[in-house]
Amino acid sequence: MPNIEAESFSERMRAAVNLSWIMFSRKVGNGLISINKEASMQLQYAYILQQLLPLITFHEHEIFEIELETGVQVNGRSREIDLLFKGEFVEQKYAIAIEMKCYRTLASSGGNRGATDIFMKDVYEDFYLLEQYVLTGIAQEGVSLVMNDLPRLVNPKNKNAKCWDYDISNLANFGPITLTTPIGGKPVNISLEKAYALNWMQYGNFWFMETQGVNVLKTTISDRPTLCSGFPQ
Repeated sequence: MPNIEAESFSERMRAAVNLSWIMFSRKVGNGLISINKEASMQLQYAYILQQLLPLITFHEHEIFEIELETGVQVNGRSREIDLLFKGEFVEQKYAIAIEMKCYRTLASSGGNRGATDIFMKDVYEDFYLLEQYVLTGIAQEGVSLVMNDLPRLVNPKNKNAKCWDYDISNLANFGPITLTTPIGGKPVNISLEKAYALNWMQYGNFWFMETQGVNVLKTTISDRPTLCSGFPQ
């Protein structure tokens, strides 16, 4: 895990993202913060992260900034990054893009929400967007923060339904992968180039997940070890 006391300001930034998520999760789980939809999740998490900025500032010329709903262009389409955490020190610049997802059994309107399949697919879409933000240089890292209050999304009894092609259960591992299973009657095409390992933590009646894709080492023929001469290859 990144060290919040590291000399590298970018490592301190990543550590602050993690620590803020832990604090947010515990406060929500213990009822100190009420979250009823993604918008309130963004605001409350950003507030906690903001409080850590003075603590991770070790040098006079270090500057940190938090932006919500930052508009960007990705592959010719307009997107909004839920939270963009930017840091600058002398001539060095660093940015961490954060996408958030919140599923509550009861919608903010008070009715039953449903549509868990769309939520699961949307988590994967966030993974894709985060990869694109890094690939296009908008950010140097991408982090997904997800919370929900539905136990079967974390620990399902079975995964027979087609929505489980978008597996978000605890300890799920996948990637690189391309998914085209339609959800809600609409076509889907999500290609992930990184590897993912999902781990949920429970606090109170909620589950919380922090996920970051890992680059996969691609082996080519030229990378393979050469066998001793005289033996068939």
